[in-house]
This record gives sequence, structure tokens and C-alpha cells, in this order.
Amino acid sequence: MAKLEINSLRKEYDDVIAVDDLDISAEDGEFIVVVGPSGCGKSTSLNCVAGLITPTSGSIVLGEEEITNLRPQDRDIAMVFQNYALYPHMTVGENLRFALKMSTDMSSKERNERVDEIANLLHIDDLISQKPKELSGGQQQRVALGRAIVRKPGLFLMDEPLSNLDAKLRSEMRIEIQQLQKQIGTTTLYVTHDQTEAMTMGDRIAVMNEGVLQQIGTPLEIYNRPANRFVAGFIGEPSMNFFDVTKREKANGAIELQHDLFTHTIQTHKSELAETRDELTLGIRPNDIEVASADASNTVETEADVVEPMGDVDHVYFSHEDETYTASLAVEEHIRRSDSVVLSFPESRIYLFDRASGEAVAHPPERTSEAQIEQSR
Repeated sequence: MAKLEINSLRKEYDDVIAVDDLDISAEDGEFIVVVGPSGCGKSTSLNCVAGLITPTSGSIVLGEEEITNLRPQDRDIAMVFQNYALYPHMTVGENLRFALKMSTDMSSKERNERVDEIANLLHIDDLISQKPKELSGGQQQRVALGRAIVRKPGLFLMDEPLSNLDAKLRSEMRIEIQQLQKQIGTTTLYVTHDQTEAMTMGDRIAVMNEGVLQQIGTPLEIYNRPANRFVAGFIGEPSMNFFDVTKREKANGAIELQHDLFTHTIQTHKSELAETRDELTLGIRPNDIEVASADASNTVETEADVVEPMGDVDHVYFSHEDETYTASLAVEEHIRRSDSVVLSFPESRIYLFDRASGEAVAHPPERTSEAQIEQSR
């Protein structure tokens, strides 16, 4: 086990900057998830740590040793790939033993004992004599994990290891990987484009976009206090709704946020808004929108374009001009397609962003319950 430090990492390809000044510090035994859309630089960063790509500048330190320019085999690292990368002509046992044979000076007896230990840990001991083509996707993924674990490396690197599995198996494997990592205690850097994996698996999440680290923090920090509009829109399912609004200060000191669909009077956030520009973006998560009561303020009158029943809630879609918005409403509201509906945006759940820079200027009070985050998935 070891601490990982990525310092000012930069990778350029001709005129393209794939990774720009990346700083991530993972404590000994910590599980860090790097998440972002395709092409954001997350896999490039992981491959730089693995030694498969040479960074343009910056440093990578594992434990007390700088490994930036070491060969991959000289780094105390094991990697799990998206496509499992098992040797098809070898049995499960041979795949596991080969990893030890190539990277350690253990005797044959010691290798066999270690393989048996890992096979039991991963519940694949009954598959030892089978070849990869005889295994299901989940079984192959366990073998790929076993091949990484068997060496007892200082760092695990995982590059979208669950993307080839179906939804049910992905959910099961998320839990298994978390339990396994905590049991072994090895520092882990896990790359995914799936924000649900990030929210459920990571001790901390690093959100990247266009090669730049946008924010790093715990799942609750990222969800409750996104640093900017990109993070707010990327984390949470369905995505946060955004409305471009104009700030107006009235003679009585009140602040109004004006949009084509509504005008909202703001009682809170006044100190945060005092120094901001007038052009802002209002954000609200679908699960925070409510059907308005008779005395509600800050309401929006609209028509339901599409209704998706999800069992516990209905995802109700409404549109304005070229934008589509989502409200996650209780099934008891009985909203149907083409129904007129008046929705409330509770002021206590509103986010505000600078429209030009995207930077957050006001957050709602922090959520404290994991169950509240679960509502967004």
C-alpha cells in the first residue's frame, strides 16, 4: 500500500492538450474515482500513472518514490482493463500464476498458495481449471481483478472495468469491488464515465472535463456544493435543470431573477448575489421540483410533454423554446402527458451560477443524508 501523488501532470499531442495541470493526491488505502465524459483526459491520466504513456511534464510519486519515468514493470502497480485482457489459451489458475511468475521471485509452491488464497477471496476457486471463453462476463472480471490483486501491489488502477457488463451485474460488481478494496486496503485509482459508479464507489471523486480537473471531493461535497455548472450538470441523474436568468434589484432591496417562464423573488443568497453580474444561471435538481400548492411562491406554469413512470416517481419532461427540463414527481400527483401543471422551485433548493464563467455563486443548504443523494440516481 502507498500514497499516490500526481503533481501538475500535463500531456500534449501536437496542438491538443489531453491533460492540463492535473493535481490529485490519494492517501494510503483511499479509493479515488476519476469521472468525466469521453475525451476528458481521465484514461490518459491513468495511463500516465501506469507508465503506458509518457507525460509531457509533471511528476507522479508512489509512496516515497518518483515513478514518472520508470518502466511500467518497475512500478508497484497493477491494472485492470475494460476488456479484462486475460490470456485465452491459459486457464484461470494459469492466468493468476503467470502474473506472479513474471513479477516476483516466488517459488512454485508459494505461487500456488497465493493463487488459492485469491481464488477463495474472489469465489472463483471452482473456476481454476476453466479457460476465459468458458466464463461469463462477471466471472472474467473477477479473474481480471484476481490477476491484479495476486501481486499485492502498492496501487490498483482500474480503467472502466464494469462497462462491458449488463446493468444488474454492474451493480453487483460495484459492491464487490468496494468490499474487496476495503478488505485489502490498497490505494485505488478508478476511471469511469458513469456518474453512478463515481457516486457509489469513491471515497472521493475527481471530476474532469476537457483535460482539466473541475473539482475533487467526497460524493456529498460534489453533489451538494458543485464548483461550477459542469459539475452540477454531470453529477446527478436525471441531470440538474438550468435556466438563464437576469438579476434585478428592486427599490425595496428585494432581488428578482427573471426568465421567460417565471420571475422568482429571492429572499436568501442576498450576500452572495450582491457582487455578482446580472447574467446568472439558476439550477435546480429534478427531485427538488414540487407540484405547487395554492400559496406557493416561485412557481412555473407549464405542460407535461412526456411522462416516464419509474415506479416510485414519474419523470415529467417539459420544454421551453429549444430546452427540455425534467421534474421527478411523486406518482401520487397523477401527472399525465399534455396535462397543465404548476411547479414550484423551492428557494431552499436553488443553485446559482455565473452565466459567463459557469462558476457557482450560491448553493442551497447542504444535504446531510446519503438517502438524499440516492434520490438523484
